[in-house]
Amino acid sequence: MLAATSRLLPRLRRRLLAHRRLLAGLLTAVAVTAGLAAVRPPETGTVAMTVAAHDLAAGETLSAADLTTTSVPPGAVPDGTVRDPADAVLAAPVRRGEPITDARLVGPALSTGHPGLVALPVRLSDAAMAGLLESGDRIDLYAVAAAGDAAASSQEATRVAADVLVLAVPPPGGRGTSDTAGLSGRLIVAGVPDEAVPRVTDAAVRAFLTFAFVH
Repeated sequence: MLAATSRLLPRLRRRLLAHRRLLAGLLTAVAVTAGLAAVRPPETGTVAMTVAAHDLAAGETLSAADLTTTSVPPGAVPDGTVRDPADAVLAAPVRRGEPITDARLVGPALSTGHPGLVALPVRLSDAAMAGLLESGDRIDLYAVAAAGDAAASSQEATRVAADVLVLAVPPPGGRGTSDTAGLSGRLIVAGVPDEAVPRVTDAAVRAFLTFAFVH
């Protein structure tokens, strides 16, 4: 039996030497695979995110047909994403596939990214003039005496806020913009400095508001 074993060992040694490169390659592959598995981040799955189904223009009222969902990693969902923005009004254009966030909708979040500004709905007296405005325009707001106000008719227009940022120009008759109680003009959403809010709101009640473009 010892003689048989002594004859078998040299054969095994020769076979191992003949295949040493193959064995080394296999061991290396196993080591690399184990290393990658150790550093691979854990599977986190995906979540559904609401996005635009097609290109959308500023001022559009969103409907279910304008929206779709896509699956993304949780970390890819932007802050302020609105899960169900149907019936909301867009304050700015949105491209197909772009997530719908609160900063894109008419509302208080429009002032996000503009420290010191308050998103204030302002009714301009001339709807046609208001139609010249676009989001991003800079204007000065002026108060003009209301027709029939004899006490103020001789006074000049008063600037109540300077360098106001136009945040949104909702379409006539859109959500929250329809005329009520005989009100005329057109609503816009303006980014007004904190300190100017009382002057603008007071002027909106007592006078007509108009604007001038800032160069």
